Amino acid sequence: MKKKLFLIILLMSSFFAKAQTNPAITSWIQNTTGIMGRHYVSGNSTPIQDATLANVQTVQYSTNWAYVSATGIPAYVTGPFMGNPSIATNQNAIFKMPLNPVQNTGTPTATTGGNIGIFINGVALFDYRDGVSWNTTTNALCGGPAGSPCPGGMGTAQAWNRDAILAERGGFDCAKAHPAMGNYHHHQNPSAFNLDLNVISTICNLYNADGLYAIDSTVHSPLLGFAYDGFPIYGAYAFSNSNGSGGIVRMKSSYQLRNITARTVWADGTDVADGPVVSATYPIGYFREDYEFISHPGQEDYLDVHNGRFCVTPEYPNGIYCYFTTVDARWNSTYPYVVGPTFYGTVVAAKVTSITETVTTYTPTSTGISTVGNDVLQANVFSSHSNELIVVQINGLNKENLNVEMYDLTGKLVSKNVLYSGTTISYFDTQTLYGGVYIVKVSGLKGIVTKRIVVSK
Repeated sequence: MKKKLFLIILLMSSFFAKAQTNPAITSWIQNTTGIMGRHYVSGNSTPIQDATLANVQTVQYSTNWAYVSATGIPAYVTGPFMGNPSIATNQNAIFKMPLNPVQNTGTPTATTGGNIGIFINGVALFDYRDGVSWNTTTNALCGGPAGSPCPGGMGTAQAWNRDAILAERGGFDCAKAHPAMGNYHHHQNPSAFNLDLNVISTICNLYNADGLYAIDSTVHSPLLGFAYDGFPIYGAYAFSNSNGSGGIVRMKSSYQLRNITARTVWADGTDVADGPVVSATYPIGYFREDYEFISHPGQEDYLDVHNGRFCVTPEYPNGIYCYFTTVDARWNSTYPYVVGPTFYGTVVAAKVTSITETVTTYTPTSTGISTVGNDVLQANVFSSHSNELIVVQINGLNKENLNVEMYDLTGKLVSKNVLYSGTTISYFDTQTLYGGVYIVKVSGLKGIVTKRIVVSK
């Protein structure tokens, strides 16, 4: 009897040890310090403190599932959403995610409107669409919260479906996201607009730039989330070879804009009801069907039809299928952006209202900055263009609260901030400082960074 008991305990210990190394359990940014959400109101660059916890609250798991409880609110400041009076609200969600995702060997499942994945801070992922399409009967746009009804109802697939990234850019906040009836979500790479090499939105000019992570082209991008088929989502850069060898390169979408001036057929030749001609009002790329897939045999840095590939990553040394948040050489988001237009795997994840099986609660360990290949704290410190702010920018993905302090040359502490887990940027207002040299110190579990900065008056 004792031998049998010992065997059962040994098997259970083996399961829990294996489970707690599964990135679908260990990679979430859990809020262990009571970080609250914040938002901007249009015209006011001082954020308003919310009463909703940010990031992920708990992670629980069974043999086959992880249950992620989250509000859907990030630690970085949300809003404002120009032309949209709504704000991000508490989703009080439990996401049931598979621990052992599998390839769908049948007909691929198309992505849909609404949640198709979740980022590691609990924020929702949507696909390319915004619920607006071209009504070929009335020759006008239909759908969306304020639009006329589409044939078959809102969200019904039409011949020409609008791309939210281009059409709704003016309504995204600095983190490239916005709410749908309070459900704050990203359609694309969740790095702030003004961290791109080519800045295509001015929203960060007044409202401080922040997002889930900062792109670093010199190291493998961090794991950013999971699609609803359970496969991981990474940032834009990875090993050039799928076996984990080679240098770091940008993962490239294999979709490109079609060379068309009229919208009469799809890329595969299907004859459909005509959409609007390509124009300044409806530029190429305005609709998803403006893109075509071009295969790149032998070029492993080009992704497949689902916007992913099989690859070895730091979190998955044995390899797994991965999606990527694709960007171009200037770091502007490129279609299909994250996942799509179909899933690689079997879609089994979902929001649930309760957990109906026995689970174990995962207690996170502090892991600091997730910057693979350079496991030390890295930060850039610089002055804003107006010299009114000193900006502290963390490379990669921040998974802990960092102390950010400013000292004068006598060693006197001048100012102190906290750079919260799940954020990348902290600011010091220099308007009350004298001109001169100051020392900025950033400290966390992965080390200490000190930088000199000159304040000109």
